[in-house]
Amino acid sequence: MVKAHLQTGTVIDGFVVGELLHKGGMARLWKVTRQGADEPLLMKVPVLQEGEDPAAIVSFEMEQMILPRLKGPHVPRFVANGGFDRQPYVVMEQIAGTSLLPMLESLPRKPEEVAGLAEKIAVALDSLHGQRVVHLDIKPSNIMFRPSGEAVIIDYGLSRHLDLPDLMAEEFRLPYGTAPYMAPEQVLGIRHDTRSDLFALGVLMYFFATGERPFGDPQRLKGLQRRIWDDPQPPRLLNPAIHLWLQEIILRCLEVNAARRYPSASQLRFDLLHPSQVTLTKRAHKERRDSFFERLRRKSEPLRSLVDHPPSPAAGLAQAPIVAIAIDLDNLPEDVSAALRQTAQRIIERTPESRIACLNVQKLSRITIDQSLDEEGHSRHVQRIVKLQHWARGLGLAESRLSFHVLEALDPAEAILDYARANTVDHILIGARDNSAMRKFLGSVSGRVAAEAPCTVTVARSRKPQL
Repeated sequence: MVKAHLQTGTVIDGFVVGELLHKGGMARLWKVTRQGADEPLLMKVPVLQEGEDPAAIVSFEMEQMILPRLKGPHVPRFVANGGFDRQPYVVMEQIAGTSLLPMLESLPRKPEEVAGLAEKIAVALDSLHGQRVVHLDIKPSNIMFRPSGEAVIIDYGLSRHLDLPDLMAEEFRLPYGTAPYMAPEQVLGIRHDTRSDLFALGVLMYFFATGERPFGDPQRLKGLQRRIWDDPQPPRLLNPAIHLWLQEIILRCLEVNAARRYPSASQLRFDLLHPSQVTLTKRAHKERRDSFFERLRRKSEPLRSLVDHPPSPAAGLAQAPIVAIAIDLDNLPEDVSAALRQTAQRIIERTPESRIACLNVQKLSRITIDQSLDEEGHSRHVQRIVKLQHWARGLGLAESRLSFHVLEALDPAEAILDYARANTVDHILIGARDNSAMRKFLGSVSGRVAAEAPCTVTVARSRKPQL
C-alpha cells in the first residue's frame, strides 16, 4: 500500500528512512540506510498528495526508467527502486559534494571560473548524450561536483531517453522545464535535441558571468516564447571583464536556431579548453541588443520557422566528432602527407559538423637544452603553427572548424595520446612513415597510438607502385 507520508524510522524493502533532506514540488529526498551498505544513500519519493501536479507521477516514472540505464561518474549510482503498486521510490548514492546553488549568493563570478565550471559540465553532458539521454532541465540545483572534481548531473524527471517512450510528451501538451533555462525548441514541444542542454548551459554561463539571467524568469508561456525573437543583452555590456572569446561561446550557445549552436557538448568543451583557438565572429564584438525592427521582424515570422527541425540525435552526434590529425612536419614523406590529407577530406565529407584539430609534436631532447628560437631569432613554436596552417589549407575548411596545436614532449606517441584523452577526441588520423629496420626494432608512433588510443585511429599510407 502506498504511504501518503513517510517518516523517520519507516522501513521500506530493507531501507531505513532517516532525515528528510529536501522537500521539492514533485518529490522528497530522504536519507536512508541499509544493512551492509556503507556508502551514504538517498531515497527519492514522489509527491502523491491530493491536488498535487499529476506531472509529478509521470516525471517520477521517467526517472525510474532512465536512472538504472545510466553509468559513469557524472550520474548518481542507481541502487534500487520500488513500484507504484506498493511504494514508489528510487534509491541512489548520495553525492558527497555540493551543488552550484550556493554560488548564486555571490554572482558574478570571474570569467575564468565560469569557463572552468562550464567545461566540467560539458564533460558530463557529453557522457550523458553519449548514453542517448537529453536532460532538459540543466540548472544550478541539478549540477553537483564530487570531491574529486567531476560534475554530476542529477534529477532525470524531465529528461528524454531516446530509446524509451517519452511519457512527458505523450501525456502533457505544455512544455515542462525550468523557465529561465528552457531552450526555444523546448518551448515549441521539441524534446529530443541534445543541443537544448547546450542552450541551458549557455544560460548558466551568462548568469554566472553577469549576475543576471539572459531571459529573466518568465512565469507564463507568452513570456517563454519571447526568447524565440528577443535576444539578450550582450554579456560584456553587463560585465566588461568578460573576455571576447567567452562572449562568443555564450552567445553561440544561446542561438535561437539550434543549428547555429555547438553541434555537441564535446565541441563546446574543446573551445572552453582552448580559448585562444576560438574563432571570434560578430557575436564576440556585439555591444548592444538587436534593433527594435530586427526583433519585430523575427516576431512576425511563424514560430516554427525560426527553429530548424532537429536531426535524429544519434545522427547529429555522429556528424559532429572531434578529429585530431597528427602531422609530422619534419619527416613525413610528401606522398604520405597527401594520403593523410585525402583521408581527412573523406572523413570531413562524411561528418559535416566535425571539428578538426591539427597536431604536431615538437620532440624535446633528453640530453641537450632545447632552444625556443632558431638561428635567426624566430620562434620555433610559431613556425610550426604556420606550417600546420599551410598544410590545412588544402582541406578547404572554415576557420571556425579548425584549430592548431604544437605539443612539446619527449615522447611523441604519449603526447598524442594525452591530447586525445584530455580533449575527448573521437578519431585520430596519423600518417605512417616508410618501414625501416630501426622502426621495426623500436616500434612506430602510429603503431603505439593505434594500440593505445581511447578512440578510433586511422593510419594513412601511400600506395606504393607494384614492381
